Amino acid sequence: MISQPSKHCTVELNALPSRIGQVRRIVSAQLRYWRLDPLIDRAALGVTELLTNVHLHARPDKLCTVEIELLLDRLTVSVHDRDPRLPEVRDATSLATCGRGLSMVAAVSESWGVRPDGESGKVVWFTLTAPSPAAAVPACPPYSAVAAAGGVGFAGVEVERAGGGLAAAPGGHAPARSAVAG
Repeated sequence: MISQPSKHCTVELNALPSRIGQVRRIVSAQLRYWRLDPLIDRAALGVTELLTNVHLHARPDKLCTVEIELLLDRLTVSVHDRDPRLPEVRDATSLATCGRGLSMVAAVSESWGVRPDGESGKVVWFTLTAPSPAAAVPACPPYSAVAAAGGVGFAGVEVERAGGGLAAAPGGHAPARSAVAG
């Protein structure tokens, strides 16, 4: 039996609103590259909610790491931050304007959870079932990683020029665009 190696990519960022949208687009592009288009909307929503929680609640800072990993038929998206406090699922009223993030993650994923990460941090994760084994493609695009202004580079995808705007990757390829707003 031939085993499928895992595909894994990571990005570090400060969970600020402008970066959250950028990471959502990057995750979408990576899933498109892995030919996992049916998972894009749910993965983008889930990572947005987890990063928004870091932005709103994490202390002492907003520094975090997003990881996506495909192993066999399971995609795992996780967000690591430096706040040891574990999140709580809230019962939001129908008129509430916040407090639904983890409930939304639970609704769009097959499973989710949280675990302490060392003495001062945690990991919040969710999984999605991948449709049939993804075609054999490399774990990350073949071009080199480029850190954009603010330090966001992901799996070799160039995402932003220092002066603003999206940049083409080496070789003249335009960056992937997401159908997900933001």
